Amino acid sequence: MKNYISLFFKGMGMGAANVIPGVSGGTIALITGIFEQLINAIKSFNATAIKLFVTGKFKAFAQHVNLHFLIAVFAGVALSILSIAKLFGYLLDNYPVYIMAFFFGLILASIYFVGKTINKLSVAVVLTFVTGTAIAVSLSLLTPAQENSSLWYLLLCGVVATCSMILPGLSGSFVLILMGNYQLVMIDAVNNFDLKILLPVVIGAALGLIAFSNILAWVYRKFRDQTIAILTGFILGSLGIIWPWKNEIPVLTSSGEALVKNGKTVIEGYQWFVPESFTGEVMGSILLAICGIVVIWITETLASKKTN
Repeated sequence: MKNYISLFFKGMGMGAANVIPGVSGGTIALITGIFEQLINAIKSFNATAIKLFVTGKFKAFAQHVNLHFLIAVFAGVALSILSIAKLFGYLLDNYPVYIMAFFFGLILASIYFVGKTINKLSVAVVLTFVTGTAIAVSLSLLTPAQENSSLWYLLLCGVVATCSMILPGLSGSFVLILMGNYQLVMIDAVNNFDLKILLPVVIGAALGLIAFSNILAWVYRKFRDQTIAILTGFILGSLGIIWPWKNEIPVLTSSGEALVKNGKTVIEGYQWFVPESFTGEVMGSILLAICGIVVIWITETLASKKTN
């Protein structure tokens, strides 16, 4: 029972991470020691699983897909997203620097704790690390698309975002920003429980998760160190996305005014900067970043003790 409670809270950590643009639930899964078990459980939803379920062999089905593990983790993910979305929506609107500073600390610490699990350094490991970093940095520089509520696009958002969610360092929420639908899906639809928006996204997420987990599990098994290296690169490259001090760059109309769609300013990118003086906000942000580092250190320490 204690194990399932632990899995539930790890799932809550993943759900909370997935709400924040730039933070990956996959990173939380990796540093808490459930990443490989998670992708193996998800990929087990195959023809054998369908046969067991259709023929009424529910106990065998549950064992085949590690159902108790998945229920514990995804119950935590779902509760976290539904309960924290309102809070994070408020914090992102009113205290964006503080919340981004906290998660900047989380991600910064994750680079070390994820990277140290590499067993042996090699040229291939270094190259994949550099490649992962370059990909994540490139994504952070892309211009976000405009909001789109059409059915096919919501399905695509679900597929792409969920693949990103289980990849450490690639944020599903940030991918939704790039696709123009973060506010629509993660804030408006979740807070209002708008099934017309949520159902297509969930269906796309489920299909994408099962398909992508098979690829990821095979790669992780065959090329473990290179996989961890590229994932560590993803995490490093994502730091720019959640740098606390940045100004939004709006899309401008022909008259030079900011483009507004559905009551929201359309953003094409960000302008990063370093604070020039140590104000109260800067000191508070630094303290929160340190708190984020401590949280990851405690989480990793507890996970290591449980493993040992």
